[in-house]
Amino acid sequence: MIFDTNILIKLERETRRGKEGAAIKFLNSLPATRMCITPTIAGEFACGASMANYEKWLAFLSPFEVLPITQDVTWQYGQIYQQLASVGELIGTNDMWIAATAIAHSVPVATGNIREFSRVKGLEVVSV
Repeated sequence: MIFDTNILIKLERETRRGKEGAAIKFLNSLPATRMCITPTIAGEFACGASMANYEKWLAFLSPFEVLPITQDVTWQYGQIYQQLASVGELIGTNDMWIAATAIAHSVPVATGNIREFSRVKGLEVVSV
């Protein structure tokens, strides 16, 4: 399962505050789940002020497998772009990369951004 940036932000805030919220509860409900992110998610997370320190950023993301952007991912990106553009419903570029990675690696996306991701045909989306 790919954990979208908004889930990681919630997780980081809950961890920093020492209060279990929706993100920690969700992760705890998935003990045997393969936890993944994409390079775009890792990059987005590195932009945040709370992760300005490289070692802190690396430690926080260490439980997550970073799925590679492969040739199939790039193909899926193009297909998603064409599908959404044809109906005038493009989503953010990073979200298209996340969706393409999920489809290519056959994993769902866990997100609080259902409105955007639900537009992508063939993408399994888990609401958090």
